[in-house]
Amino acid sequence: MNQNPILSLHPLTKFYFAIFITVSVIIVPNYLFAYAWFPVLIVIAAMAKVAKSFISFILKTLIILLAIVFLMQLFFYPGEDVIGSWWIFELTNEGLLQGLSLTSRILAIGSAFILFFRIVEIKDFVKALEDIGMPPTGAYIVLSTLQIIPEMRRQSNTIMEAQKTRGVETEGSLIVRAKAFFPTLTPLILSSIASTEERAITLESRAFSAPGKKTSLHKLTKRPIDRVLPWVYVGIIIGLIIWRVFL
Repeated sequence: MNQNPILSLHPLTKFYFAIFITVSVIIVPNYLFAYAWFPVLIVIAAMAKVAKSFISFILKTLIILLAIVFLMQLFFYPGEDVIGSWWIFELTNEGLLQGLSLTSRILAIGSAFILFFRIVEIKDFVKALEDIGMPPTGAYIVLSTLQIIPEMRRQSNTIMEAQKTRGVETEGSLIVRAKAFFPTLTPLILSSIASTEERAITLESRAFSAPGKKTSLHKLTKRPIDRVLPWVYVGIIIGLIIWRVFL
């Protein structure tokens, strides 16, 4: 069975691609260039068969942020070329261009890293960092940081389900959900502290802090394309810098 060409890439190759997009939209000031990355990322997500969850996450998170940033720049960015007015606000061409520039970069960079975490498992990314020399302690810090929000979300859902079985109303209006949420904070914090202690005991039982070279059963392999693509990214970035400075 043939592996998916996107998913089979090394985690660092995918990470370097997200970094490449970030650097490229910073170098190139054109907002059309930055916006053009989004359909490219959608195509990549479709090839990796995560397009639905990718677009859904973008709509739930980035769209609201982009709308706020755009409106703030449109109404409050100083400028002399007035293109319209609304109530006490003046809409300027400078504000419009600044809003398009900021939102395009946020969309490109945010989408790149959202897609990265959609097609890369956290454990693979952390193992890749260890393979290039990151100490196990640092790798564990990265792993625990990336996992803390999903873990707390799972614990919160478990507590909410337990509250629901006890007859507590957890669905309905915003006020009803707020009343159901705040009583879950105490058990959520206590369970997080308990899980931290359990992790520490588990790590020590596996000689995490013991001196000596660490071994792992989880192995990552690099293919020839994983060695070529990072240099392709570097070459394109150098070309963009030369174009930006001299042309």
